[in-house]
Order: sequence, then structure tokens, then C-alpha cells
Amino acid sequence: MSGKRRSAHPPYTYPDYKSSILRGPGRDPIDLDRLDAKHPSSMGVESGVLLAGRFRPGELDHDLTRNARRGGEPLGERLVVSGRVLDECGNPAPGVLVEIWQANAAGRYLHKADEHDAPVDPNFLGAGRCVTDREGCYRFCTIQPGAYPWKNHHNAWRPRHIHFSVIGDSLVSRLVTQMYFPGDPLLDFDPIFESVPDAARSRLIARFDLGLTQPEFALGYHFDIVVAGSGATPRDNHGSGK
Repeated sequence: MSGKRRSAHPPYTYPDYKSSILRGPGRDPIDLDRLDAKHPSSMGVESGVLLAGRFRPGELDHDLTRNARRGGEPLGERLVVSGRVLDECGNPAPGVLVEIWQANAAGRYLHKADEHDAPVDPNFLGAGRCVTDREGCYRFCTIQPGAYPWKNHHNAWRPRHIHFSVIGDSLVSRLVTQMYFPGDPLLDFDPIFESVPDAARSRLIARFDLGLTQPEFALGYHFDIVVAGSGATPRDNHGSGK
């Protein structure tokens, strides 16, 4: 990866994000292509297994407002989040698995490790997936996630955000990132967002889109994901947690 490409991404360890010191690798990354050529092992074969066409999302997997109902509507402001997955040349990436996960409207994840003193929504799982179409487009219907405290520093709060995972032809091509919302006052105080180089931060902020907005139902936000190149969407190098 060239320096120009790497400049879009945050460092693996960032002192202001305390847990990244423990999560970040202490050694240089391994070049899997060179490793496969030198030692054609089962690991190399597995890393290159083609995944295209293997994804079979369910009918409601893309709709987080309906995929976990237990007797009522999930609480919160409904959103449509849509965009395209593109390669470094701006070409669409069809057949790509896009997964999202997020907190509920109160800022609580449906996870046993989340101890935030906020209510769990029994009708909201906070996770969904879909596969991009021929034009590289994806679309989710979900709920506006809430901000939440995370104890990284005094009075630390995470901005509203949605986690994205994008998987192409093989598992080694996975990109994990986070999408933020325009105008969020917490962005300036968030070390995860601040760890991204200045020039690339805007690529993590969705754009309000009246064309995606559904009348009397849900606001629309547009968020494109570029998987490589100088205009790549910055990765989440600090793990896929909060």
C-alpha cells in the first residue's frame, strides 16, 4: 500500500484512544500474497476463498425497523441510509456484502458487555445486512442511533454513528469503518474520529439527502464507501467495538 493510500487511514494505535494501545498490532503487517507464494498452506487457500454469490440475506435483513420486532415498533427517529460501494477508480462494486451494527435510540447496544444506564429496545436488534446491486448500491432502513458514554476519558461520549463492514471477494478484503452524522457537536471531542487524518474525515460523515427521504416516514442519508485508492473511506483500525 502506497503512502498516498495509507494517509487516509488512522494509525493502528492512537494514544488519546486508550484501548487502541492494547488492540493495535505491535509488529509490521504480513504480506499475505508473499506468504501464500512461499508457503501455499491451508491458511492461504482459506484467505483466498471466493465469497461472491454466497451471501443470501433474508427478506428483512436490510430493514432494522422490522427485522427484530417482538410486538411493536422500535423507538426513535427512522432513517434511510443508502449509497454505493466503489473501487479506487470509481467503478461500482456489485455483489458485495454490507453489514451494519449500531446502538439504539437511547445509545444502548443489544450486547451483554454494554452496561450503559439506558433502556434496551426489545424491538430493535441494531444489526442488518444486504448485498450491493449491479450499480454497487446498498440501502438500509434503521433508527437514528443515540450518543453514549464510553469512559475513555473524563465525560467522554461517542458521537452518533453506525458501524459498517464491507466484504468483497474474500475475507481478507474486508473493510470496517464508521459513519457519522453531519453537525454532530461530539465529533470535535471524539478521539476515534480525530485519529483520522484531517483531509479524510469528511469521508466518514454522511450527507443528508432529501431525495432519499421518505415523506412522513424517514429522513434519508447518503454515504458512499470507497474501498481503496487515494479517496478511500478511512478504515476503523482500532477494532470493531464501540
